[in-house]
Parts: sequence; structure tokens; C-alpha cells
Amino acid sequence: QVQLVESGGGLVQPGGSLRLSCAASGVTVNRYGMGWFRQAPGKEREFVSCFKGGSTYYADNVKGRFTISRDNAKNTVYLQMSALKPEDTAVYYCAAGRVITSSLASESSYAWWGQGTQVTVSS
Repeated sequence: QVQLVESGGGLVQPGGSLRLSCAASGVTVNRYGMGWFRQAPGKEREFVSCFKGGSTYYADNVKGRFTISRDNAKNTVYLQMSALKPEDTAVYYCAAGRVITSSLASESSYAWWGQGTQVTVSS
């Protein structure tokens, strides 16, 4: 049984930083594509970042501000978010799947999802 458990969300001021964690069980993070998605109120869920093999991928609107990483020993994936903006406010989801590079930004590429963690960027 695969479980993905996100943590680390919260309230942060614009310009601040947060680190999200995704603890995985039932799936090995270095053998699957591990992605982060987010969904803001009233909007579609959107791709944020993916760690696949030895490569990392980012949506254009977070590139240079967010960093995805993983700790194989802890079987955990992280999303370090810096220079946060109010438009980054969303529920952030961790996902895992047998992802191919050409479709890593597609939700349908991921078989397993976490429950999400709220990130609110506000003064």
C-alpha cells in the first residue's frame, strides 16, 4: 500500500520561505517520478516540480524560487520554497508514478497522491 504524507505547510509572509516534506511508504522515491502539484482556490491543479531519475523539472512560474530534492535514506522528497508570493497560496500535493519525461507535468502520469498541505502567503 502506497502512502504519501505531506507536511510543512503553513502561513508565511511574502518573500518568506517554507520547506514541504513528502514522506513516502510503499514506493521508493528514487525509483519513481516524484512530483509536486498545487491547487489554488477556484483554480485547476497545476504542476509545480518533479524529480525523475537524476533530473529535476520546474514550472516556469516557480523556477529559480523553488527547489525539489530527495533523501533516499529517509524515502522523503522535499520542496524548498523561497521568495514566496501571494499567488503561491494553494494546497500543495505530493504525487508519485512511473512518469515519462514528456508527460511529467500531467496529473494522469501519477498513480499515487498525498492528502495535501496548505500553504498561505499573506501579510
